[in-house]
Formats: sequence, structure tokens, C-alpha cells
Amino acid sequence: MSELLGHGKARHRRKKTALSAGVPLALAAAGALAYGTAFGVFGEDAQPRAAAAAAPSWAKDTADGFASVHALGQKGTYGGRDGRTVTVRTLADLEKYATAPEPYVIVVAATISMDPKGKEIKVASDKTIVGAGTSGQIVGGGFFLGRGVHNVIIRNLTIRDSYHGVWNDKEHDWDAVQMDGAHHVWIDHNDLRHMADGLIDSRKDTTYVTVSWNKLSDNNKTFGIGWTENATADLTIHHNWFRETEQRNPSTDNVAHAHLYNNYLQDAPGTDITSSYGNYARGRTKMVLEHSYFEGMRDPVIKDATASLVQRGNVFSRTSGRNESGGTAFDPKAYYKYTPDKAADVPALLKSGAGPRGSIGTTAASRAAASTTLTVAKDGSGRFTSVQKAVDAVPAGNTARVVIRIAPGTYRETVKVPANKPHVTFEGTGRSRKDTVIVEGHAAGMPKPGGSGTYGTGGSATVAVEADDFRARNLTFSNDFDEARNQQIDGHQAVALRTAADRVRLDDLIISGDQDTLLLDTAAKDRTGRVLLTDSYVIGNTDFVFGRATAVIDRSVLTLKKRWNGTSAGYVTAPSTPAGRKGFLITRSTVDGDVSARSFHLGRPWHAGGDASLDPQTTVRDTTLGAAVKTAPWADMGGFSWKDDRFAEYKNKGPGAGPAGGDRPHLTGAQAAAQERADWFGDWKPTA
Repeated sequence: MSELLGHGKARHRRKKTALSAGVPLALAAAGALAYGTAFGVFGEDAQPRAAAAAAPSWAKDTADGFASVHALGQKGTYGGRDGRTVTVRTLADLEKYATAPEPYVIVVAATISMDPKGKEIKVASDKTIVGAGTSGQIVGGGFFLGRGVHNVIIRNLTIRDSYHGVWNDKEHDWDAVQMDGAHHVWIDHNDLRHMADGLIDSRKDTTYVTVSWNKLSDNNKTFGIGWTENATADLTIHHNWFRETEQRNPSTDNVAHAHLYNNYLQDAPGTDITSSYGNYARGRTKMVLEHSYFEGMRDPVIKDATASLVQRGNVFSRTSGRNESGGTAFDPKAYYKYTPDKAADVPALLKSGAGPRGSIGTTAASRAAASTTLTVAKDGSGRFTSVQKAVDAVPAGNTARVVIRIAPGTYRETVKVPANKPHVTFEGTGRSRKDTVIVEGHAAGMPKPGGSGTYGTGGSATVAVEADDFRARNLTFSNDFDEARNQQIDGHQAVALRTAADRVRLDDLIISGDQDTLLLDTAAKDRTGRVLLTDSYVIGNTDFVFGRATAVIDRSVLTLKKRWNGTSAGYVTAPSTPAGRKGFLITRSTVDGDVSARSFHLGRPWHAGGDASLDPQTTVRDTTLGAAVKTAPWADMGGFSWKDDRFAEYKNKGPGAGPAGGDRPHLTGAQAAAQERADWFGDWKPTA
């Protein structure tokens, strides 16, 4: 961006926590499964077919843990494997088969929205409800298992977004999965998030339940167990990733046998949701808690005086407050076999293995076309030693996801994902996004090798993504160009990440630079480029989020940085949005840094090349603004007034927020209703 020369909703007490997800002992190799999307399903319509026709192996999977125990006339939990397999894509078909008296394996092969919102389908006994790869999603509601319902598997689904605008909602009992007196239930490999009430409620003597390898996130009341005076329930909770959850992680009340192991409870700093507590043994609960990993949690383990809680082999990192145990519990191996993983391995294991898998819910044919995994490691332990070499190995025109798993280390290289290699995922395998770093130090005015001119702004990018359907998570992208030592260069723009593609999903990243850190672009002015960036840090000082893409930055931290000479001055965004499109939406985030007060603008309009037809847009809403933000937060650029374009705020808070005025427009409620995350993406429904 040669024109951009430097010059010197947060809800209640929300802060980010970790997600959780997993797989049973029968799928112990899940950590090696690819993180991606499978595109095949059982058939082209919702008609049942005979399960006897070479049913895939996942349809025969049975639960481990307490759900595997023979009791109450039920021999373990195997769902609808003895019935027919049907594929559903509509709410009517899902409800028809889920409530039927006969056993069914129900494959959800589309995003299904509940109507009315909050609807919970009353599932009957002997059912497997499974997502087809990562395409099965339930939006705005969930499932209810009533008294006596048994032998039910809910697996490989994303169940999300019944949230009704009130964080501690007392009015809307809208759960992802609610069980009232059910038994023999297996909840496995799901992504559960952002519901009005609980993600999982196990109530009223529900028993013989296993909850494994799930991601649970973005929620207040996460996983509650109890609502009974009886201490009869038996539950196994293992390999789940609790992330950005406040309470009930889980809360376990009057449970006869509660076995929790290899779970990951993560409360990351600088994010919106703050955990109230971690694992909680209440009433007459007897709990065995072992080989789990607690990161950043306040009061990680608590118990009532009447409860028994035995701990062994857990890891506590950056935790504070209560960490309790006491009494005698039970030996889980008296009920079933299990082999826990080492607690130290749990974060990496769950980050790669939790949540919906591309290999579950698909046929053999679709699995053959499903995601491929390539490994990168500096020490030679992977298939490749550089990220670009792994990208080069991706076949041109690939139609299925290729996951490039990058081991911890610093990779000094430039990386380009060309337009003919869609469906690529970069995934760091370290414990945090800081562990795996892709970095280079090119700047716009720096001469390219061989005397072929300078890099230019776009060419300075450390990582350039030109292929649609790209994903990245758990990484750092950095440009460490040293401005102080290169003052002779004309052009200090130094991009860490450039996207020029559609349907780009970025999560749990650090994107670090100075000027022009993150270029969110499109392949051409008349092409769409949609980007979702979540739970990440973007660091810079001058126009460090810029371009013409339609992009949402959600639940992230925009970190303001001093310039090379120690001065504080800069601009967060420089959109160059084409007319008729949406530009940048920053929501539920934080804008702050160790810089002088009132020294940074939120943005300015970049009319690239003097193009007056552009209509740049930045909306900042439901976001905490630090004191560094100017009271008049928008600025002109290149002869174009910001007042002629689209710049606005809505319900921001913090010392940098301010009332509406001529220099600080705020959206009306009606305008804000049309500027929410979902409004930015049209028919694209990005998932984690």
C-alpha cells in the first residue's frame, strides 16, 4: 500500500477460555486425524438405505467410559447401529427420524436451523445422530432426551447460536443437549457453543453417560450435572476442551461416580470471557479427577465440604485461587478399562483432535476424498522442513482439504498459497500460537534479489494466501523488518499476512508487524474476499489492518505499537472497500497498547490509486477502546474525507470510547442490527 506511509461486545466480564472436544478409546488415534472438511455424504436425498450395505466403521463405534457399562437392561451404548441409515438436510427430516420409535443412524449433511429458535428435538431411544464430516450443523437449538430415553449417540456435530442476547439468561432454557432422566448416552466429537443456556445439561438422575472429545466454548453456563437429591448418576468426562466458558466447567452435583480425565480447561489472557471456576464437585459427589490440564484458570478445582474429590497427575499452569481435594472416591477401573494420556500432552492432543472430524459420518468413498495431512518440522521429524515445500506438495486443483501441521519452531521464509490450491489449512501443533512462528523481514521499498525491482507492499508479505477456503490456527505470522536500521529505504510497508481469497478462516493467531501488518484483500476489485479472524492478536502502528476485503475481526486484540523512533501515532484500519460491499467489522474486541494517550485513530479511508468510486467502511462495535484512541477517531487520507465514506461505532466502552457527535458517528439500533457478524458473509457459514 504505497500510499500509506507512516508518520509518525464484550459481555459482562467475558474473557477468552478454551474449547474442548474428543474421541473414544475405539478411536485412540484421533489425534492423527486431519483437521478439515469431508464433502461426501450417504446419498443425494433424505431417503433411508439399508445399513447392511457395508456400513462404515464409525457407525459401529460404541461408547467407552460409563456409557459402556451394562446396566438398566442396556448393554452399553451403540445408538442406532441396528437400524437403517438416513441422510437428512432439513429440520423436518431430522425431527422425523430422531423422534421415531425405530432405531436409526441419522447423518446430518447440512446446516439445519431450528424453528422456532430454541427448539430442542425430543430424541427417542436407539438413535445415532452424526454430522457428515464437518458439514453437519444445528443452529439455534438442540436436542432433548427425556426420562427413560436410552442408547443415544450425538456425535460429530456443530450445535451453536441459540444465544438470545442475555449473558446470564434466566428466561431461555435453550441448551445444545439436555438430558432429564435418560441413560446410556454418548456425546462425542462435537463443537458446542454460544447457546442461551447450557451446552450440556445432565439432569434428574441421568446416568451412564460419556462425554468425550468435544469443544465447548463461548458460553456462560457450560456443563451442569445434577438437579436431583439422589446420588445415583455415573458419568465419564474425558478429552474435552473447555475454552472461553465462564461457569459449570463442569459443575457436578450429587453424582455417585464422576470420572474426569484428560480434559483441557483454558482461560487465555486478553480475551472476553473470564472463568468463574474450573471443575466443581458439589453435594455428595464422588469425583476422580486425573491427568487434566488447567491453564490460566481461576479456582481450577473446588469442592463442597460434603463432596469427595481425588486428584492425581493434573497440570496447573498460571492458575490461581482454590485447588482442592479430599476424601475417598472410587476406582474407575472397577467399572471399565481406560488408559489416560499424559497431562502435558493434552493441549496439543485436543487442539488437533477435538471437535468434528472429517472422517466421521462419511462413507468410504467420501473418506477417500477427505482431508490429507502433511507435516512440517525444522528438525526433520516431519515430511518437510519448510512450510513452502509442504504447500508445493499440495496438488493443483485439489477439491478436498489438505492440512499442513507445523511443529513448534521459527520458520524464516516467505510462503505463498497460490490460487490453484484451495482448501489448505495451516495448523501449528505447539501448546500456544507463540510456539510456531513463520517470519520474514521484507519491506515494500526493499530491492528484490536479482535486481528485479522492489518488493512492493503486497510482495513484502511473509505469508500470502491467494487460494479460497484457506484456514489457519495456532500460529504466529510475523514481519520483523527493522525500520530503524533501514531509514534509507523509501517504503516501509511490511506485511505479515496477505489474503487475496474468499472464505478465509483465521483463528487463534498472532499477526505481528509495524506498518501494514495485515492486508485483507481480494483477488481483484470485482471479486469477493470474505475473511473471519477470531481469538487473535494483530499488532502494528500504521494502517495495520487494510485492504478491500469483507472482513470480520471478532473477539480479538488489536495491539497498538510505538513507531521505530519511540513515538506514538498511528491508524488501526485503512479500508479500501468497493462500493456496494461491506468492509471491516471489528466486534467484541479490544483496541489498546503501550502507547501515549489519544495518539491513534481507529481508521482512515484508503482510496487506492485515487479511485473515487471506492466506499471504504470500518465499523467498530461492542469493543473495549483503550485511552490511546483519539476522541475524534477517524482521519482523512490522500485528499479523501472520512465523512464521505462509512466509518462508525456502536456501544463501545473503555477510556477511549466517547459519545456520538459530528466527529464520532454512532450507529442507530436499526443500523447496528444490519451490521452484525452474520451480515458480512452472505451464504458463507464459517466454522471453527
